[in-house]
Amino acid sequence: MAASGFASLGYQLVWTQQCAVWFGNETAAVLAVVAAFFGGLACGALTLGSVIERSAYPARWYAACEAVIAAWSMAFAFLVAPFGGWLLEFTGAQPTPAWQWAAAFCGTFALLLPATAAMGATLPAMERVTAQMRRDGYSIAPLYAANTFGAVVGVLASAFWLVPEFGLARSASVCAAINVLCAAAALTLRSDGPPRSAPARPAGRSLTPLLAATGLLGIGYEVVVVRVLSQVAEDTVYTFAMLLAVYLGGTAVGAAAYQRWFSRARDPDAVRDRLLGLLAMACLLATCGLWGAEAVKNLLLQVMGAGMAAGLAAEAALALAAFGIPTLAMGALFSHLATQARIAGITFSRSLAFNTLGAAAAPLAFGVLLVPAIGMKFALLIITIGYLALSSPRSWREPAAWAPAGVAFALGLWAPSLAFVDVPAGGHVVSYRDGAMAAVSVVEDAQGVKRLRVNNRQQEGSSNTRIADARQAMLPLLLQAAPKRALFLGLGTGVTAYSAAADPTLQVDVVELLPEVIAASDYFTRAHTNGASNPRLRIIAADARRCVRASDQQYDVIVSDNFHPARSGSGALYTEEHFRAVRERLVAGGLFCQWLPLHQLDLETLRAIVRSFVEVYPGGWAMIATNSLETPVVGLVGRADARRFGAEQIRERLAAAAWPHSLAGFGLTDEFAVLGSFVAGPQSLARFAGNSTANTDDRPVVAYRAPRITYAPDSLPRDRLVALLHELTIDPADLLEVAPDAAMRQRLAAYWAARTRYIEIGRDVRPAGDVQRMLARVRDPLLSVLRISPDFRPAYDPLLMMANALGRVDPAEARALLTELSQLQPARPEGGEVLRQLNGALR
Repeated sequence: MAASGFASLGYQLVWTQQCAVWFGNETAAVLAVVAAFFGGLACGALTLGSVIERSAYPARWYAACEAVIAAWSMAFAFLVAPFGGWLLEFTGAQPTPAWQWAAAFCGTFALLLPATAAMGATLPAMERVTAQMRRDGYSIAPLYAANTFGAVVGVLASAFWLVPEFGLARSASVCAAINVLCAAAALTLRSDGPPRSAPARPAGRSLTPLLAATGLLGIGYEVVVVRVLSQVAEDTVYTFAMLLAVYLGGTAVGAAAYQRWFSRARDPDAVRDRLLGLLAMACLLATCGLWGAEAVKNLLLQVMGAGMAAGLAAEAALALAAFGIPTLAMGALFSHLATQARIAGITFSRSLAFNTLGAAAAPLAFGVLLVPAIGMKFALLIITIGYLALSSPRSWREPAAWAPAGVAFALGLWAPSLAFVDVPAGGHVVSYRDGAMAAVSVVEDAQGVKRLRVNNRQQEGSSNTRIADARQAMLPLLLQAAPKRALFLGLGTGVTAYSAAADPTLQVDVVELLPEVIAASDYFTRAHTNGASNPRLRIIAADARRCVRASDQQYDVIVSDNFHPARSGSGALYTEEHFRAVRERLVAGGLFCQWLPLHQLDLETLRAIVRSFVEVYPGGWAMIATNSLETPVVGLVGRADARRFGAEQIRERLAAAAWPHSLAGFGLTDEFAVLGSFVAGPQSLARFAGNSTANTDDRPVVAYRAPRITYAPDSLPRDRLVALLHELTIDPADLLEVAPDAAMRQRLAAYWAARTRYIEIGRDVRPAGDVQRMLARVRDPLLSVLRISPDFRPAYDPLLMMANALGRVDPAEARALLTELSQLQPARPEGGEVLRQLNGALR
């Protein structure tokens, strides 16, 4: 039973990830997969369970179920891709939420039904086996506990070892082998005999709705608590595994405790009422504890120190606080209701089926409907009241029922919402939206800088990064001659997509997973739109990966946002299969740019992504969006035809650019500013990737490797950027389709050398408030950069600004600096004009 539980939860993790790849990560799709899994379990318990109850050979039925699970898991590996492709076409590129829910639920339900139905029948079959074995002194409690304990180990082993080490398909094969061993072991059990019979009692009819209601409330509690803790925990694959393991472990201990201390109680109705009251109180106390979850986590991290182990331990502590006592009561309550139902003539299979049917409805009821409508606080309070309402009328005569009801009422009136938003000193919350998948907030600090956050953990951009965000649109678009249609995967603050759509010759489509992000982006794009809509911009609320696969539209340029690689679901946007799907959406000669957040990536994870990219775009390049040291962003650039670029073409593209704002304001003054952003050619990228494991749908190494730097950063982003530049190389011949002349080759190579030197200098410079002190720190280093490449404006412009400011306090020093700048860049009018003004003022 322990091995069977191990395999079942291993399958659940594997199949959920595989289905998300095809059906999408939208709320409807994700929760539909969970509901379909529970629905299959319920069908198996309801249909096969009744047959098993009448059979004289329950051990053979159990063995057959395990064999079916193993066989279907092998078939699933071959069926999921063609079936998923067909379901994508059937669902369409832009389905309504209701249609997507229905399609994802029905599709997943049908695809998993042979295995999930067999899983749903295994526990009733083993209950029948142990029922006959109990005549010889055996008890079901250790077997039930072992089954759930195996599930806990299966969750943790799959997340921390099996999937990262072997991939999804091989992990499923391990689970299938375990099923086969379980089937063989079951055939050795001597439990055959006449089926058990029990007299039916009228009271049994009232227990099935109770079983369904407790299943609904139990999984509903899990769904809502996971949403609350996603604002405090890191929301990685390890976070989910930890929460699920604690939830399962609590129910197992609760069931075992019931068998030991409550199973022989003389008044079962009183026991039921006490357990319902205990469960209501436990959920209420755990809900109260959630308000302090962030403080508890910070305290634990201070005590335990930094590191991934400390981060996971803190998340485990939060899971224990939220799930520990409630799940103990849930496990005991289910055991009690199932026992009383059996005495009343309801088979264990029917009890399990109705309980699981209620669980199947929970993701829709709580995740899709209640949380977005009333918020997480009220959803949890409804669960508390729901448990109290299930108790018998006589229990309401006792203070034990009125006390939690009164506390829940008071919390509903006076307690704050379960929203965690870090507000800087002097700042305030501009906007907060609680969605089905995430909480999205806009926070403004004392200086008026707005920041967009998802679940308070992930910053999607700010109003202070407008230039950097706009460059992520302009650089790819300037590399393509006369693009007419562009696709952006991910909206964020919206500045990147809106900057592209400002070009009157370009039609822009944007795909964003979270509707709440779409609404919040208005706070960052008003400067671009002045409140007016742009007919050339179309925003699609959908999963980016599913939308790319389902669409038949072709694009000149596709730009993918720098998704946080450690967050749940984001790693699927960096796989080899996704890069191939994007390539199919490009026109002949189309260009794809995948931005990567180096400040959220370690170099080993980056190698895995680059390896996946070069498998699809072997002639690809790498570039950097800006010279930022705190939030460096790397771009992987590939073309459908692997053709290189032309310096003259980019010069003409800059001259003909139709953007209403000057490109000079974004540092894109000439072809050197555009081509100078590149940091690696095809051969250099291949060397950098080396023999690292590619990130694929079957080997999602990014999802399991990226969290390491989230829990415990091993270096500063600026140090990773410098280390990356030292590993990468580029030659003008790698980039330009026409062999450059000696002068052009030399100027471009000098620009790249100056860029690297500029970043190295910046890494070690600390800002100073006084302009003279700051100039003393950077003057000679920046002048040395300009001596390498007079074309390198990022070194020229700061010196020019400082010279201008210095002219008000030390005119002689300012004139000396401007004279040197004019000598280094005599063709630049800016320095000469400032120098003439300064000389006039001195005279």
